[in-house]
Amino acid sequence: MCQLRALPALLLLLCCPWASASALRGGIVGGHEARPHSHPYMAFLKIADLGNCGGFLVAPDWVMSAAHCLGNTTVILGAHNIHKAEKSQQVRGVLKYHEHPEYNPSTMENDIMLLQMTSKATLNDYVQPIPLPRTGSDLPTGTKCTIAGWGLIDQDRATNKLFETQVSIYSRRKCSLFYPHLDSGMVCAGSFHQLKDSSQGDSGGPLVCNKVAQGIVSFGYNSPPGVYTRISKYLPWIRKVMKK
Repeated sequence: MCQLRALPALLLLLCCPWASASALRGGIVGGHEARPHSHPYMAFLKIADLGNCGGFLVAPDWVMSAAHCLGNTTVILGAHNIHKAEKSQQVRGVLKYHEHPEYNPSTMENDIMLLQMTSKATLNDYVQPIPLPRTGSDLPTGTKCTIAGWGLIDQDRATNKLFETQVSIYSRRKCSLFYPHLDSGMVCAGSFHQLKDSSQGDSGGPLVCNKVAQGIVSFGYNSPPGVYTRISKYLPWIRKVMKK
């Protein structure tokens, strides 16, 4: 497990042997504060001895995140300012952690995890699950997507409030120029012209395209694009775990 480190916000995070310039992803770079509760699926994961990660509600008692975020976790739903005791917030423990059985922390393959909460969320205007893909097809290059999270927004300043930004899907061919180890369970996204991406603290949050969670913030280098776990590849595994 990589350890959380404070790094300049322009670093796209995640420490792994073949990505020495990266670290755990954590804040929205080049973004802006989200309208409060405009992303009701977002989950703030408070992880003992690791730090914080993002996640997202996919069913009343299930949260999805990245496998590299595994740790003793408290789930906070319905938050905007994570440092305030907002009436909208719901706090849950985790009953069981389902890390993908083939997750590889060295290559970041299969970086996906499902958390079964101790009790179901109360669904309302502030807390809602987000749909998952229905098929395993790739997203078209250039598709506009949104990422959101709590974390560093510049070199040494963290935000307590949820930030968001827009990114675009890169072609697999172009992304493989940045990441030769790219596999079918990964997808690239970022801004083609500006430094917009996730940074330290957004690990495990969703890449949302056309109101569907298509990716999970995973890792990256010093500049866009970032790499996201491609959720559509894992639909059979997701269905199997949640049926249990």
